[in-house]
Amino acid sequence: MKRLLLLSAAFLAAPAAAQSVAITNAKLVIGDGSAPIDGGTVIVRDGRVVAAGRSVAVPAGTATVDAGGRWVTPGIVAGFTRMGIVEVDGVDETNDADARTSPFHAAIDIAPAVNPSTSSIPLNRAEGITRAIVAPDIAGSIFAGMGAVIDLGADRLPITRARAFQFMEYGETGGRAAGGSRPAALIAFRNAMTQARDYARDPAHYLDQGKNALLTRADAAALVPVAEGRMPLLVHVERASDMLALLDLKRDYPALKLVFVGAGEGWMVAQQIAAARIPVIASALSDLPASFDQIGATQSNVGRMKAAGVLVGIGTINDDEARQARLEKQYAGNLVALTKVPGATGLDWNAAFAAISSVPAEAIGMGDEIGSLRAGRRGDVVIWEGDPLELGSAVAAVYIDGIKQPLRTRQDALRERYMVPQEGALPKAYER
Repeated sequence: MKRLLLLSAAFLAAPAAAQSVAITNAKLVIGDGSAPIDGGTVIVRDGRVVAAGRSVAVPAGTATVDAGGRWVTPGIVAGFTRMGIVEVDGVDETNDADARTSPFHAAIDIAPAVNPSTSSIPLNRAEGITRAIVAPDIAGSIFAGMGAVIDLGADRLPITRARAFQFMEYGETGGRAAGGSRPAALIAFRNAMTQARDYARDPAHYLDQGKNALLTRADAAALVPVAEGRMPLLVHVERASDMLALLDLKRDYPALKLVFVGAGEGWMVAQQIAAARIPVIASALSDLPASFDQIGATQSNVGRMKAAGVLVGIGTINDDEARQARLEKQYAGNLVALTKVPGATGLDWNAAFAAISSVPAEAIGMGDEIGSLRAGRRGDVVIWEGDPLELGSAVAAVYIDGIKQPLRTRQDALRERYMVPQEGALPKAYER
């Protein structure tokens, strides 16, 4: 284990100072759904984008990188992950996604548990992922706790925004957690909102009965910003009728900032979701009835919701979400390919890239910070060897907050160590 930790530490560094850099001669993607710009330039100063487009003047003295006509995009924002809080699924000691025996639920803040040494972070960074939405998992309540937005920089300061949202389960999983049914989950939610309001009115006299309380003092306090609309509530929901039930809740609690996650049958109620202005972080290519909540799953789901006016991005809930955020660019490319399939509904290239960049950022209220190369956003920039939505395209360079990042991974190190067999004992896997 000691050797494993030493090798992991080799891919981290002390925080570097943000640099001023101009990337020129690029096939430039802003990430907001607009078309790529040939001959584009993006300028990052003090960790922020100051300009991006065609005919952008480069200030004197700015370090310049010639992209040579290659694709240059904002970093990918992984729409739903558990990256950094799970290492080995079968080893509980490496899993901080849920707290099975804790009396606390909504109050759990996963930010302190995010481990920048987790092996999935450099792996996904090398694939163009620069930020990730990280959510806890439920255990004993419909509420899992407060998720975070992280960056994948090679330093020990991964948190972009702690307590960025509350995560909740509905449908089959939420019903089980609430006592066995969806109605139980709904009344649990309504009771939680009532208790959160009671706490907000008079914190000093809030009745907390310890482990027997329906909502502890800490949980009630954590749900106050949700009830007041100051914190997004991400809800995992797949079935169309369940989404309609949540839309009814939205009418009763209009301040709620709901975001649907998964939404496998979202296409069936897309008009209602669009009318309620609820963003969706969808599983892009679910097309099998993996549960009774997903009988109507189809690969055209994302395209149909987008066509109906839903703000829809891509996430990876229940899809190896602790490690494989890098698959999002492949999923986005597959949605482009769906436009060529008779009878299917996909996304054009511009919308597909936005679904893995600006849209997830906007869904959680951070569109003014990350997800695009519009002026003022964080300087997360990726230079690609080819079309970023093509499976064979590699990453040439990654900048996070204007700092150029290492692309070497532990997989690279192990491949090089064992590429050429030699006589004698093999070298130890995790020894420098």
